[in-house]
Amino acid sequence: MQRIGIGQGIIIAVLVALLVGVGILAVSAWTSTSGVVISREGWVALSLGTFFSLVVGCGLITLVFYSSRHGYDEAVNEFSQGQAKALAEREEEEPRHIAAPRP
Repeated sequence: MQRIGIGQGIIIAVLVALLVGVGILAVSAWTSTSGVVISREGWVALSLGTFFSLVVGCGLITLVFYSSRHGYDEAVNEFSQGQAKALAEREEEEPRHIAAPRP
């Protein structure tokens, strides 16, 4: 098992502190609105919003993993590197002439 360095320990401590702080803030906000009544439609809207946010997030993460594992990211990288090099070589040989705009 790999040991955690001092820098990583500081980052983890800061992130845990942020998590605790946000948790305290959420609990205080939730308890300060204890007298507010949410209607059935409000709960439905809250539930559907949460559900579809999770669906979109999971779908996007799935696409990122699919793209990474099937080589789509590498194809773009090879294209951009190869094409950029070819374009730079071609422009060195034959510079572009840009016409002035007509009035």
